[in-house]
Amino acid sequence: MADITNKEYSCFNPGTRWNDQDGQPIQAHGGGVLFWEGKYYWYGENKDAPTEAAGACGYRTDVVGISCYTSDDLYNWTYEGLVLSAEPEDINHDLHPSKIMERPKVIYNSSTRQFVMWMHIDNSEYTLAKAGISVSASPTGPFRYLGSIFPNGADSRDLTLFQDDNGKAYLIHSSDWNKTLLISELNSDYTNVTGNFSRAFIDQYREAPAVFKRGGTYYMITSGCTGWAPNIALYAEATSMMGLWGLKDNPCQGPDARKTFHAQSTFVLPLQGKQDAFIFMADIWIPNNLSESKYVWLPISFDEDGIQINWSDQWDLSVFDHPETGT
Repeated sequence: MADITNKEYSCFNPGTRWNDQDGQPIQAHGGGVLFWEGKYYWYGENKDAPTEAAGACGYRTDVVGISCYTSDDLYNWTYEGLVLSAEPEDINHDLHPSKIMERPKVIYNSSTRQFVMWMHIDNSEYTLAKAGISVSASPTGPFRYLGSIFPNGADSRDLTLFQDDNGKAYLIHSSDWNKTLLISELNSDYTNVTGNFSRAFIDQYREAPAVFKRGGTYYMITSGCTGWAPNIALYAEATSMMGLWGLKDNPCQGPDARKTFHAQSTFVLPLQGKQDAFIFMADIWIPNNLSESKYVWLPISFDEDGIQINWSDQWDLSVFDHPETGT
């Protein structure tokens, strides 16, 4: 599969090199996308640093910071810089280059008028397992780091955020050394948990959660726990965020579907202005050279049996105009 290296895109090319408008590879790994006032903001890990061996997970890069990219069309992205940077002067700081900062997700709090970012914070051996929080008055930062917590007293690794239609927000994170996934209600300013939480997939070892809602049904896509190596994705459904989540099946269809197309879930992006239009976002990790890791974005389709994510070498947003894909 040839890399697409031109700066202007009119479609998605999953698994190929994806450059920003300056011609540089996009550094937004393990990320998520926020839509705000007509523009998309893509936040992710900047891994533009040498890869080294580390702990049980095998590989890491020094903390560089969290990148932000903006786009009007989802194909072409402009680099806005680091919205949260490493803290190289303080070796004890959560954001020191020697630490781990992964899977940033950002939501907007309309009451406080703050953009709130949560992320996985860890030491180089992946044994600390906390959740970090930062805030900003602007979607392009800079974000102010507030510190890290053990949500509801529990360890926290791969995580995501979900903001419901009523404004209530949740932290969804792997816990108990990845054996169980916790769903924790956030407080009114989204900077801490309330103490109200539930457990899902107990002893099932699920990570890399990506959550979205269609109608009255909540969906969650997760991966198994195999380090940087790809594995089979599974999706689950629930009628409420804090309710009973039932694992359903592998949503992926096509070549290497049982390895999630050699990728791992990170986020599901609702497409603005289209009903029932969602994009599955995943990372193709390259463990021994993490800065070269690539992205898989694919449309999600729905039928009476549930959801499907079909592989395509190339696609564009017009697929959501077709009833068999978008509804």
